[in-house]
Parts: sequence; C-alpha cells; structure tokens
Amino acid sequence: MTGSFPDDIKLDDHLCFALYSASMAVTRLYKPLLDGLGITYPQYLVLNALRDAETLTIGGLASRLSLEPSTITPLVKRLEAAGLVARARSPQDEREVRVSLTDEGAEVVGRTACLAEALLAKSGMGLGELAQLRDLVRNFRMKVAA
Repeated sequence: MTGSFPDDIKLDDHLCFALYSASMAVTRLYKPLLDGLGITYPQYLVLNALRDAETLTIGGLASRLSLEPSTITPLVKRLEAAGLVARARSPQDEREVRVSLTDEGAEVVGRTACLAEALLAKSGMGLGELAQLRDLVRNFRMKVAA
C-alpha cells in the first residue's frame, strides 16, 4: 500500500488504536481467570515463555517478551516468592541469572487453557480464524519491529 493517510483520520480508523483496544479487551477478559490462578498477565507471559524454553536468562526473557530486563526482574522476583519459578546464577558468568519453572509453576501454566477457551467463546471465531488473525498480527509486528 502506498500513499498517505489524510490529516483528519478518525481515532477508530487508526490501526494502532484497533490493536491497542483489542489487546486491552483480551487483558480484561483474562483478568478474572488469572486472578483465580493468583498471577497477573505479565506473569502469565513469563510463565509461558519458560514453559516453551524451560530455562531462560533475564535478558532472554526480556528479549522473548519484547520488554526491558528492568521490567522482567521484579516480575521474576514475585514469581519466585510465589514458588512458581527458580532463579540461579550461571556458573559460567555470575552476572547472568537463569530462570526456570518450578513444578508448581508448571502446574499453574497447565491450568491456563481456560484463557484460550474463554477467548474462543467470547470472540465467536473459530480456531482457524483466530490463527489467521494471530499470524497477521505477528507478521505485522515483525515488519514494524524490523
């Protein structure tokens, strides 16, 4: 697509607002379910990243979640205090902190399927449609972030 947007574009016509408001709607849908599990949405993301990779450094988590390490550290500390993750210094480099799920953390992640079920039910979309939407947004993010 080439060209330019008009100067008087309405808020509802902004792609950034559509993405932002959709993200907020999903977060609001997830909140009561996450509250029941005793975790926040950012903590949910950390736990899922660790489930996928088993062990990540603080920097690796930050990179994976597109956040700053200074944002990840307090999240990980709260998760560790709750017994959901374990932190350990790397034997090769004392500055590097490795984070992994505990058995309790893996159990909590295992109970998060209710989030996807709630999103599927609330959206009225099928799995294929949601996968297409996810892929479009993922591809868009990769192009914008490059």
